[in-house]
Amino acid sequence: MAVEIITREDLMAFKAELLSDLRNLLADRTTAQKKWLRSGEVRKMLQISPGTLQNYRINGTLRYSKFGSTIYYSLDEIERLLDNGMDRSS
Repeated sequence: MAVEIITREDLMAFKAELLSDLRNLLADRTTAQKKWLRSGEVRKMLQISPGTLQNYRINGTLRYSKFGSTIYYSLDEIERLLDNGMDRSS
């Protein structure tokens, strides 16, 4: 029977990898469950600038709701726009 020695460094590397995998899983799960997204999340998802997002609001390409000073976008609306082939290069 072969004996394998596990060092503290091995355990630390395993811990880091496990935490990274868990963060990725939780991030995917959180995004999928959200119904409303903030501007930063929408910009990251669509890979657009703040100015482009503002243009989408102004010309009616992307509907939004404003609560106080925070603007929210429906995830369903964003997915609909992506399915319809919204021009992301604007």
